Amino acid sequence: MEETASHPETETKKSPRLKGVKRWLNYQSVVKQVPFFLFLTVLAVVYIYNGHLADKTIRNINRTAREVKELQHEFKTVKSEVMFRSKQSELVKAVEPLGLKELAQSPVILEAAKEEKN
Repeated sequence: MEETASHPETETKKSPRLKGVKRWLNYQSVVKQVPFFLFLTVLAVVYIYNGHLADKTIRNINRTAREVKELQHEFKTVKSEVMFRSKQSELVKAVEPLGLKELAQSPVILEAAKEEKN
């Protein structure tokens, strides 16, 4: 019968774990933990904000990279067009409606008269 009988000492003693839980649930203990929970909340908000800011920055970098590529292509197109139009044959065609013609002979060089000092 000793095995089935309960001991009054073991029933009144509570496990140390249960005592810790009761202490933690104590109102004063919870109030003491409020600054820590607020700190954790602020950290979570900063972490989320940082993630959104990083995503926004990456989108801006990608958009700018696309714009740079488009502008590089436009620059190369305009540059090749300018190179083509600046060829002598193209210049002759461009000024023909204005009545200008290409010189058939070499240009004459004029020299200014130099004064001699005595």
